[in-house]
This record gives sequence, C-alpha cells and structure tokens, in this order.
Amino acid sequence: MEWGYSIAGLVVGFVVGLTGVGGGSLMTPLLIFVFNIPSAMAVGTDLLFASITKSGGVWVHHRHSTINWKIVLLLSAGSIPSALIAVKLLEALTDQGIDYKPLLNMVLGIALILTSISLFYRNRLQTVALAALAKAPDTLPRIRDGLTVVMGVVLGFLVTLSSVGAGALGAAVLTMLYPRLATIRIVGTDIAHAVPLTAIAGLGHMHLGTVNFALLINLLAGSLPGIYLGSHLGPRIPERVMRPILATALLLLGVKFILS
Repeated sequence: MEWGYSIAGLVVGFVVGLTGVGGGSLMTPLLIFVFNIPSAMAVGTDLLFASITKSGGVWVHHRHSTINWKIVLLLSAGSIPSALIAVKLLEALTDQGIDYKPLLNMVLGIALILTSISLFYRNRLQTVALAALAKAPDTLPRIRDGLTVVMGVVLGFLVTLSSVGAGALGAAVLTMLYPRLATIRIVGTDIAHAVPLTAIAGLGHMHLGTVNFALLINLLAGSLPGIYLGSHLGPRIPERVMRPILATALLLLGVKFILS
C-alpha cells in the first residue's frame, strides 16, 4: 500500500499547489476514510507532514520580505501554549484509558466546516473587515494585538486536535484582523506561523506515539512533485471554479466527521 500513500501525497500536494489550501484539510480526511488510518495517527502524521512541506515556503517568503514577523509572534504567543495544552489533554485522556477518537472527529469536522466557510466567503470577509475599519479606524488597531493572540489560541487547539486550520483558516483570520495587509504578505505570514505550530503539535503527537514515520516518508515522496505541478498549473485554472468545488467538498467532509 506504500505506493498508494505516495499517490495520495501527490494528489494532495497537487491540490495544495493549485489552490493554496492547507494540506491538512485534505490529507487527514483522505487518510482516515480511504486508508482507514486511525484518527489520532492521521492527525499526528499529517502535522509533521505539514511542517516539513511548508518549511521551504517560509524561506522563499522571508527572502522576498513577505512575512510580517510581529504578527507571527503574536499568533505564536497564543497558539504554541494552546498546542502544548491540547497535547497534555490527549496525554491525560490516554493515561485514563479514554478513547479520544470522538473528540478528534468532532474537532476535525468543525475545523473543516470553518475552513469551507472561509473559502466561500474569503473576499466577503475582507470587504466587511475593511468597512468596519473605515467606520471605526481607531478601534481595531487598538485591540488587534490582543485579538491576534486570542485567535492564535483557537488555531493552536484546532490544529493540534485536527491538523486543520493552519492554512486557509489561518489566512481568513489574518484577512479579518489585517484587511489592508497585501495578500502575498497574508500568505507568507500564515505559512511562517504554520510551520512552528504544526512542528510542535506534531512532536507532541510523536511523544504520544501517534506518528507513523513510514507513512510520513511515503506521503512526502508524492507531495513534493505534486506541489510543484499544482503551483505551475494554478494560474491556468480559474480560482472561481476551483474554490467552490473544494469548499463544498470540505463542508461535506466536515459534516460527515461530526455525524460519525
């Protein structure tokens, strides 16, 4: 089945390169529903998968000065502690012999639905945020730092328990809080925050024994060429076609997880 994992990595990498949507939104459901990987193992393996595949993007964005490091630090101030708390929660449930699969499925479903909504209404979110900023130009900047940390806390829990949220959902958060930030800087900042978050959450899962390294290697073998191909074909496929299809698929997957 190793070749199947590599093909899965290729497909997910291709879609990520094509649309820019975080791989966790696609990879984790694929591993669970198609390959019958246990939820905890799928989440833990995908977290390390995400941290590795996104690392190169941080270097590229840093070279082009498209990362707002202050925002990265504010998000991390909330997300890293909450990720560690989430790992300790899973560890405590394990020590008590409690099956936390229902918890992971519920959080995964919620994260997928939120990601779907962010894809459907991404442009609308920016329009609303810009209008709010225009009406009260002093209010948002005054409370934005604190809101950024709070949203980091939310993302830390979601990502650690589902491996979803570090990509499209993180970008939606930045769009709402920083509507005047250029799109390329939102993408670069989101990736720069996602790498340490997914790495720490992934290491936490490794401590819990919920990372499959053979699976990880096979996924990486397929994803890297997939991302390359997708990123080159992306400009040729209209975003207005791909985004609704992907958002609908994520919405249906989210509902399935919640009902499972």
